[in-house]
Amino acid sequence: MPREYHELKTETEYYQAVERGDKSFEVRKNDRDFKIFDMVILHEVVHGIPTGRKLDPMEIVYILPGGIYGIAPDYCVMQLKR
Repeated sequence: MPREYHELKTETEYYQAVERGDKSFEVRKNDRDFKIFDMVILHEVVHGIPTGRKLDPMEIVYILPGGIYGIAPDYCVMQLKR
């Protein structure tokens, strides 16, 4: 089964935390049917405006689905591996 590549926007504060290695997860609305082994490419935005910066693709290695532990049913928490 081929991997999906998901291009996602993220504000500078969170982009930089991932870039530094301080943050290895994303909380997202699961409207793309994210799956383990899919790849995520984060694009930095400032107030929704792209800066042109992006991170190398990161693999989704774990997904905590919504509907448990206070996560909204249509959201998920994804662990990313650089």
